[in-house]
Amino acid sequence: SEISEDAPSGTVVALLHVQDRDSAANGEVRCSIDEGVPFRLEKSFDDYYRVVTARELDREQVSEYNV
Repeated sequence: SEISEDAPSGTVVALLHVQDRDSAANGEVRCSIDEGVPFRLEKSFDDYYRVVTARELDREQVSEYNV
C-alpha cells in the first residue's frame, strides 16, 4: 500500500499477527526490522505487532521501500 511522504511519524503501515504453534521454547518468536529504514516495529498486544513510520519519508531520497 502507498503512504504519503507527508505522513506523520507514527503512521501505521501494517498490522502483523505472529504465531508459532509449537509449545514452550520452540513456540517463542522474535520479530525485528532492519536498521536504517524509516520504520519501527511496535508490539501492539499478545501476538500482534504494527509497523509504523519512525520518521518523515522523503520520496526524492528513496522512492520505494519493500517492508
